[in-house]
Amino acid sequence: MLATENPVVIIAPDSFKGSLSAADAAAALERGAREMLPDTATVLTFPMADGGEGSLDAVLAAWLQPALTMTTVDAIGREREASYGLDLDGKRAVIEAAQASGLPHVLDVEPQPLRADSYGVGLIAAHVIERGARDITLFLGGSASTDGGSGLLRALGARFLDDAGTELAPGGGALTSLETIDLSELLPGVLETTWRIAVDVTNPLTGSRGAAHVFGPQKGATASDVAVLDAGLTRLTEALASTPLAAERGFSAAGIAALPGIGAAGGTAAPLVALFGAELERGAQLVADTIGLSDVIGTADVIISGEGRLDAQSLDGKVVDYLRSSKSSNGFLVVVAAIVDLTIDQWSAAGIDAALPLGSGVENRKELFQFAAPLLEARGAHAIAEWLDPTDLDEEFRDDDDEPSSDFA
Repeated sequence: MLATENPVVIIAPDSFKGSLSAADAAAALERGAREMLPDTATVLTFPMADGGEGSLDAVLAAWLQPALTMTTVDAIGREREASYGLDLDGKRAVIEAAQASGLPHVLDVEPQPLRADSYGVGLIAAHVIERGARDITLFLGGSASTDGGSGLLRALGARFLDDAGTELAPGGGALTSLETIDLSELLPGVLETTWRIAVDVTNPLTGSRGAAHVFGPQKGATASDVAVLDAGLTRLTEALASTPLAAERGFSAAGIAALPGIGAAGGTAAPLVALFGAELERGAQLVADTIGLSDVIGTADVIISGEGRLDAQSLDGKVVDYLRSSKSSNGFLVVVAAIVDLTIDQWSAAGIDAALPLGSGVENRKELFQFAAPLLEARGAHAIAEWLDPTDLDEEFRDDDDEPSSDFA
């Protein structure tokens, strides 16, 4: 017997990287779940992401809009095509910073940590503002730059000047010579635009836990480069704080630098927060808000999610973390994962009601990729069976002890 005659089931997986997109994973889980549900059930699917790769796709799937493309530049100024999205009315836009200034796009050349910038991201933002968008959701992560968002702001019409009034060269390294930020020629519409920015870290902008020290080396910065970049970011906060827009919002240089999460993507959000009042949010929460999941998650009797690996990181700002903290007290949360790397005590204490390994009986990574869709479909049915009566499952569901190969990531 069902626990309710008209259950509400929400299916909200992340992608299974290298195998299935979040949309394909959701479709497979839904097929399986419906096998075990009455016709009166309401099943809502929300392909999810945590603010990184796949976030643009998740939002556009919810908006029922195609990805658009434009020519922009990568982190070292070379032309490249990038995707972005607009809602049906063209008033809301979604941008993934990594589409332009992502680190993978510049791995073909020697690292240029002092020159790399976020100008390409700004070109996308300028484009959507010129098209009429006044609400921008910006997903950070995977950036090759540590320029404190100076490149992005330049693309919106700002000028970064030294003490002689000469415009600075691109990149975070030049910021040590910054004297003034000239905002007199901002593009029309910039000041009327609302920004929501997804961050996946809590690091400040400067100091030992800041953007340069923690993430600079990953982008090719040497110890001396890190010192230059950190000094440049410090100078940037001072210049931002001296502008009337930042002063009106009560920002000091130290206040800007210390904001949790402002160090994400090389500090890309710093000028957007200080000058335009942008809001920093955890990525999964922002995706959920943007696609409408936040509006209905409290109504769910059952929530089925999934991801490549369920581990301690899943409980810190990722999709599963959002779901466990947002569901109702009576909501039943099931997580399907290629690898379940938490003990029963750990996932149970975290508010997860069932954690199901995806590849029971599958011998290797190749087979797991090949059969991911039918395996997820079976686990969708298994998830509903767990909700119905976990003590009375059919033998076909009794295979949890077999684990997939640990080389799946």
